[in-house]
Amino acid sequence: MEDRTIILQRELEQLRAQIAALERALQETPDYGLGRGDPAVTQWELDYALLQQLRERAANLERLLSDKSSYGICERCGEQIHPDRLAVLPDTRLCARCAREEKARVL
Repeated sequence: MEDRTIILQRELEQLRAQIAALERALQETPDYGLGRGDPAVTQWELDYALLQQLRERAANLERLLSDKSSYGICERCGEQIHPDRLAVLPDTRLCARCAREEKARVL
């Protein structure tokens, strides 16, 4: 558990650094004027979407770090999440089977 906590903390630190960098980059907004398309508008919108995803992931990591008792347990079926899956996706909340079922249900 200690190793996983360290991994999660490192990942959270990296996410916070990425979030800070994106927030700085997004302070300058490109020109949205009618008929004055700026190619930077597309990049700004992509960066904004990425910022939202990173914030969600950071919030998820913070939740996992605050409630260590449920870490590694699938929140859907209650079974242990395989260590290999956690190594690749340390902030996952679903085991592989439940993740596949969830994806199939959404599609």
